[in-house]
Amino acid sequence: MKTFKKTIIFLIIVGALIFLFGPEIIPGNLQPQEILNAAANSDVIIIFNPGGWGNTPFEEAQDFAPIIEGIQGTLNEWGYKSVVVPYTRTKDGFLGRITGLREFFNSFKNTSEDLAQEIEFLKEKLPDKKIIIAGLSSGGTFVTETYRKISQDAKESVYTIAAGTPFWTEEVQSENVLQLDNNGKDSLCAGEVKTLLLSLLKTPLRWFSSKSQAFYAPGHEYYWPSPEVNPQIITFLENKFR
Repeated sequence: MKTFKKTIIFLIIVGALIFLFGPEIIPGNLQPQEILNAAANSDVIIIFNPGGWGNTPFEEAQDFAPIIEGIQGTLNEWGYKSVVVPYTRTKDGFLGRITGLREFFNSFKNTSEDLAQEIEFLKEKLPDKKIIIAGLSSGGTFVTETYRKISQDAKESVYTIAAGTPFWTEEVQSENVLQLDNNGKDSLCAGEVKTLLLSLLKTPLRWFSSKSQAFYAPGHEYYWPSPEVNPQIITFLENKFR
């Protein structure tokens, strides 16, 4: 029994050291020049960030990709061509997840700075393009933090759509930021602690192993046809693009 306890303590210490001092494993996202090439024939660049670990491919992100497709369809009806650029927050693998966790607990300080710099570059090279940065759940926190760090001049044509942003995320007061919370029904946005703790206890192991949004909170699902989603996004886009 003593040996077992020592092993557990040892593993906890090693895990803590890896978490605190392990190497930074950063995903390789599209380089700015590649984005420039992809956006050459588009009017709007949509930077997509899913929930969970932020590494779900666009074609597999069934929880958020339909909303992005709805945005694209709406813009297309208004005569705007758009391109979707996925932005990966977390690299696959153990050390990649450790880096992702550190960023999560640090409100995405480093990764949001990186994306903000890339957006600044895009605005410098493509001043006539409009940019939408969109994120779900933890991705909502990420895009909100990114918008906060963009220069004031660039912010004039950068728009943020954040769905299901967790309650601890500091709100950004801007007409260019839309934050969806299912009209107050999202327990993660509202910070309903008891409900969230119960949900967390039901899925203690799925969070680390899942590529998608393993943690489920009541009211934390967003659908393009939903009356809590579609009208707000359409109105937001109308104010900015029409």
